[in-house]
Amino acid sequence: MVDTRPWAIFLMGPTAAGKTDTAMALHERLGHELISVDSAMVYRGMDIGSAKPSAAELARAPHRLIDIRDPSEPYSAADFREDALHEMRQISAAGGVPLLVGGTMLYFKRLAEGVANLPAADATVRQQLEAIKQNEGLAALHRMLAEVDSVSAQRIHPNDPQRLMRALEVYYVSGRPMSELWAEQQPEIFPWRVMSIALAPSDRQWLHSRIALRFKTMLAEGLIDEVAALKKRPDIHFDLPAMKSVGYRQVWEYLDSKYDENELIERGVIATRQLAKRQLTWLRSWPSLMWVDSQQPDVLDKVLKFVRESSA
Repeated sequence: MVDTRPWAIFLMGPTAAGKTDTAMALHERLGHELISVDSAMVYRGMDIGSAKPSAAELARAPHRLIDIRDPSEPYSAADFREDALHEMRQISAAGGVPLLVGGTMLYFKRLAEGVANLPAADATVRQQLEAIKQNEGLAALHRMLAEVDSVSAQRIHPNDPQRLMRALEVYYVSGRPMSELWAEQQPEIFPWRVMSIALAPSDRQWLHSRIALRFKTMLAEGLIDEVAALKKRPDIHFDLPAMKSVGYRQVWEYLDSKYDENELIERGVIATRQLAKRQLTWLRSWPSLMWVDSQQPDVLDKVLKFVRESSA
């Protein structure tokens, strides 16, 4: 049976691998419409630390789903799916091809697979879990999850606070394990045929060097002032999802005098490396993925070749 669904492209990869530049080049060459898949770029005023494209770059290659929320307002994977589907329908209806670019792998996964009927966030439960995390550490949260939802505990890394707390929150609010709620989901056919492309370097040290340089550049460009301005706002606090973003969290703690600037750089670089490692772990299990070595000079040519051959 001929698959008549329209095409969409997922351009993924670890942070600092060159996804934005490649996506903008694809837009210029092929006219594909860009949709950002980034949990920090959705927030207004979070420009430097999210490596958000500049105003000139956005004029050259507009990105949808950038600057759509205030940092005081939480934004979830379910919110992203609803927004992304809306944008994709608009693009396809006009005869275009949606090109989704970013590194928030959970957003890609929820977009493609759907979302379970999970309870909304509960501030009281989340505060209780945050207190346990602060007093007893992430290992305690992971043990708690293993007792009530062993399937999720096996799937979620013990050092992933956001996903650990969400799985526990779902259990304590609904009385049921998150894995059970997901198992009840009816599989659905995604309305687009997807070309999945990952940009990633063959040499991990190359990526680490780019990460270190980029974090230092962000500091030179004013990341500390950017976070300080957010921190002054009475409606912005440390536990908001926006402030969990890599770089923002470390600068916030630096502004609280928890460490000096040298340690800030060290912690920021390490946290970004850990993010890249998690992104690569997600990508290794992604189905039908084309890998492109982002160290090579012919990255764009290889991506263009794959896109043209796949959609022929």
